[in-house]
Amino acid sequence: MKETIEKTIKEVIKTLGLPEVSFAVEYTADTAHGDVASNIAMVLSKQAKTNPRELATKIVAELSKKLPEGVLKIDIAGPGFINFTFSRQVFSDAVAVSLKDGGSYGTRESQEGGKVLIEYTDPNPFKEFHIGHLMSNAIGESLSRLIASQGAHVERACYQGDVGLHVGKTLWAAMKRKAEFPKETSPLSERIAFLGACYVAGSKAYEDNGEAKKEIEEVNKAVFLKSDKELMGYYALGRKWSLEHFEEIYKKLGTKFDYYFFESEVKDDGVALVKAFLEKGIFTNSDGAIVFEGEKYDPKLHTRVFINSQGLPTYETKELGLNTLKYKKVHPDRSIIITANEQSEYFKVVLKALELVSPEARKMTEHISHGMLRFTEGKMSSRKGNIITGESLILDVEKMVNEKMAGRDMTDAEKKDAAEAVAISAIKYSILKQVTSSDIIYDFEKSISFEGDSGPYLLYTAVRAQSILEKAKREGIKLSAKNPEKEISPIERLISQYPDVVARAAGDLAPHQVATYLTALSSAFNAWYANTKIVDIENNESPWRVAVTASVRIVLENGLNLLGIRVPEKM
Repeated sequence: MKETIEKTIKEVIKTLGLPEVSFAVEYTADTAHGDVASNIAMVLSKQAKTNPRELATKIVAELSKKLPEGVLKIDIAGPGFINFTFSRQVFSDAVAVSLKDGGSYGTRESQEGGKVLIEYTDPNPFKEFHIGHLMSNAIGESLSRLIASQGAHVERACYQGDVGLHVGKTLWAAMKRKAEFPKETSPLSERIAFLGACYVAGSKAYEDNGEAKKEIEEVNKAVFLKSDKELMGYYALGRKWSLEHFEEIYKKLGTKFDYYFFESEVKDDGVALVKAFLEKGIFTNSDGAIVFEGEKYDPKLHTRVFINSQGLPTYETKELGLNTLKYKKVHPDRSIIITANEQSEYFKVVLKALELVSPEARKMTEHISHGMLRFTEGKMSSRKGNIITGESLILDVEKMVNEKMAGRDMTDAEKKDAAEAVAISAIKYSILKQVTSSDIIYDFEKSISFEGDSGPYLLYTAVRAQSILEKAKREGIKLSAKNPEKEISPIERLISQYPDVVARAAGDLAPHQVATYLTALSSAFNAWYANTKIVDIENNESPWRVAVTASVRIVLENGLNLLGIRVPEKM
């Protein structure tokens, strides 16, 4: 309906000889002001050389001649808002359509034919998968699903630093502890813990010990050059273990990548680009290094090193190799990179350099930054060894959920499945309910609450709706959307809005809009459930109420799926 109204307003504006402008058609907070309202008269009043209310009167007169089907009435409010009230049929039709479409309800084809590559998570082998990677994964996976819901072909990419100073630090410490190096038969968790401990030890030595720093830099160079056979044997094992460990986490988080890019694979292409454009004056020599002077192109940019004084490529150079490879190999219409906002200034410089060396690759590339996930203890650092790993956070939340569900009538398998689903929902929802750029202070207790603003609350509502449907089936009540109740409920209004919410969230790259919507729907449904007997064999309105319940279940499941959250069978 919103799209129909927007289209009709544009036609009326054209008829009145007024210029095309950007205007809003928004759902109203108070249905006393209609179901949607437009600010078109306020936006155009200056160009029309009249006050907004007078212009609104002219627009409404024209709109009345071509009243969109489903609009019951149009009126003017305040300084010139145009309000539209929908007929009862609009809302009962929305329930019926959701029941018919099922899992596809809310999807559109507005981006059909488009190809989008989204890079996110990006953990580094030889380092632990930390909570920042969880945050990137939650946002990237949700954005992937949102964009795909609008008809685009979405492919997921993960870029991992399998060469670099962090590898040198870990391997230096590992070589010092050869006697402790885990066997292939050791549990993967022990092998990963060993690598994490080595990284911490190597980082400390690099900072505190000048001789160790030189040795680590030599190890780093040897990895780049593949010049030490014994070292490369340890390297191959550490890399393999890290990647196996990451796959375990991806499976739990519901992510499956289409492409894995590695720094070791893109570094040479990046170096070739830098050297080629050094000759063209894009890069310059500076104290034995090769740099890009961003200030020459934009005063807001700064100088960054692309090849260091040892002749080794930096992250910046590898980024050039990566993004030109994406262009050549995948050739998407959009290539989205998701990282923490700590890298925002870095990416501004890198993307400017990319624009100069490969305009085609830069044109498709965009960077989205997110805030940091923090606890009351403050920021975590894998270098200092005081991080909370991604899997430890999941396990800690699972443990709390298990304690909360103790005594429930569920099998062990059902409890295990529910605990994992609820824990993932708690973490993902805590991340996705916020504007992407915001920092998040993670609250363990609030995140696992079965009431209020939390992922488990949404799951609990979906499971409750399903239990009502099963009860209706047992009592022989078949749902029907043919005979709706006379009064339009807040739930129906929300159900009708769902496709618009999803489309807007996809367009704005804003998962929090879906999270906020699902919380409002859950709240409306639970309030209705508390005051309404839904399953009642003697009540003629029960089939309609069961239909509304089924629609709520569909919308919750679809919406949660867009957030990367699955609904367990029981809770």
